[in-house]
Formats: sequence, structure tokens, C-alpha cells
Amino acid sequence: MGLFYYLLHGEGAERTMQTKLKSLIETTVTGLGYELWGYEYRPQQESALLRIFIDSANGISVDDCGIVSNQIGAALDVEDLIPVAYILEVSSPGLDRVLFTPEQFARYQGEQLKVRTRLPVEKRRNFVGQLQAVNADHIVMLVEGNTYNIPFDVIDRARLVFNMKSQRKGGATK
Repeated sequence: MGLFYYLLHGEGAERTMQTKLKSLIETTVTGLGYELWGYEYRPQQESALLRIFIDSANGISVDDCGIVSNQIGAALDVEDLIPVAYILEVSSPGLDRVLFTPEQFARYQGEQLKVRTRLPVEKRRNFVGQLQAVNADHIVMLVEGNTYNIPFDVIDRARLVFNMKSQRKGGATK
């Protein structure tokens, strides 16, 4: 969520680029009839990675990913939003899906998560445990008998630890 937070709260020209990128991705994915589960944009000095996760009630196939990849790639070429060479990946969220929004976290309350933070929370940056609660600004996790309040703005990545119970809540994937 930290990266997602940064995408929404960056500064100046970078923020404008990220706002346009977010809009292009959302418009393209939903226009093709898919749900945008989330995306990650990881810029570096001479390259970047844009990873987009799509979903649908019928699951996601390799062909679905190809359709979205072709459309997004063409739109990015026209808009020229990413100023360096980039890798574009499009996939389903998968069984061990990355969580991006508070609503997605709430959907998996009671499930096992693996969370990595950008900054330490009580001297830790990696957490694997049960998601106890979701509030407006943080999640509550039970890890090895200890409870941790982890603010959304320090979460770098949160991923569901797959089990059959969480799969029933999360929708279908192919």
C-alpha cells in the first residue's frame, strides 16, 4: 500500500504523470470489461516495471492478459507517460493476491497475510499472520501471538497467503 499511497500522493510532475497513468490503466481495463484489481509502478533510473492485475467473475485467462497488455501498451506508446524503457506485465491477482485497497483488505479479514513495510513497525518490516481488523488508516495483524497496528502508508506490499477458505471469498481465477 505504500507504493499505492505514493502513486496517489507524489509531488509535481511525477504526481501528474502518475495520475494520468492511473487514469489510463483504469479506463482501459474497465473499458475492456475487466476489473482492475490493482497495479504497481516501480520506476528506476533507466527502466521501469508496470505490473497490472486484472480480474473478472469468470476468471482470467492468458488471452485476457494479452488483450489488456496490447491495449495498455498501445495507449502508453501514444501517451508516452513513462519516460524510460519499461516492462509491462498483466496478470490475474492469483491465489496469493496482492492487496491494494482498504476494501480488499476488509474482504480478507480473518485470513493469513504476508506484509512487508517500507519503514519498521515496532522494529519489524516483515509480518506473516492473521488479519484481525481493517480501519480507515491501518490494519491490525496477529503475528506469533502479538498484535501489530500497521499503517497503510508504510505498507510496501501485502499478499494473501493462499488457502481454500480465502479462495472462496476472493472470486475465481483460471
